[in-house]
Order: sequence, then C-alpha cells, then structure tokens
Amino acid sequence: MDLRKIKKLIEMLEESNLSELEIREGEESVRLSRIMTNVAPPSYLPPVAQAAPAGQLIPPAAAAPSNQNAVRDLPEGHVVRAPMVGTFYASQSPGQPALVKLGQQIKVGDTLGIIEAMKMFNPIESEVAGVVVKVLVENGSPVEFDQPLLVIQ
Repeated sequence: MDLRKIKKLIEMLEESNLSELEIREGEESVRLSRIMTNVAPPSYLPPVAQAAPAGQLIPPAAAAPSNQNAVRDLPEGHVVRAPMVGTFYASQSPGQPALVKLGQQIKVGDTLGIIEAMKMFNPIESEVAGVVVKVLVENGSPVEFDQPLLVIQ
C-alpha cells in the first residue's frame, strides 16, 4: 500500500471521532488505532473507583461499592441469575398470572420468567427442581447480566 494513502488515512482518523480504522486492498491491509482521551465511558458501564490522593485513606465501603450485601442476604439454595441484560417479565403476557410464585414447586425445564432483550423474548428455564423461596425482581423491571432473579431450594 502506498505511503501517501496511509498518511491520508491517518489524517482522516485524527479528524474523525473513530478510535480504529482498518482498510484492505487485495492481500494488503492496514489497521490504525488510537487511544481516545477525555472521552466519557458509555453509560452502561459501571462506575470506576477513583484512586485516592497520596496519604488519604478511602473507607472500604467507598473504595469498592458492590452488591455483596445483596448476595449475602440471599437464602440458601440455587440462585437463578439473569443470562443477559434486558427487562424481566414474570408472565407470558400482560394480565396473565405470574409463571412462578413464592412457595411454588417447580421442575427442571419449567419457565420461571422471560427476559426481553432487543425485542426478543427469552424464556428463563429452571435448571433445578425445588421450591421457589425468594423472588428478587419485579415484573417489568430492568435486569443486568448475572443479576439474581429467584432462589430455589
């Protein structure tokens, strides 16, 4: 590939808001990337803990905010976790009763709820048999990946 073309690609990359560019011509390819500075992270990423100035202590609770308390408060049993980010629905459609209720006996393969992600409705099936001892999410609430949904004993 011609050096002038590469220089022109570098200029185009610097003038744009792209962080990476790859061009292929036949069997030749050029990949340019740059480190973006002063760019805010996307809103879907968790906040990053900031380092304390030298000599200043950060209390442990402030240093690593987490949902460990929520995990510790879960009853004994199998925790059903969200396999994806989306919206949790407890029933097949609005107005219908919930698929599972507190205290209900379930079998392996029973549908526990539905997560809507990108206009696709994904059933959440039980991997274990037992009794539902805790429902941790409300119908229609947003859920994160790996968020606890239910506990089955």
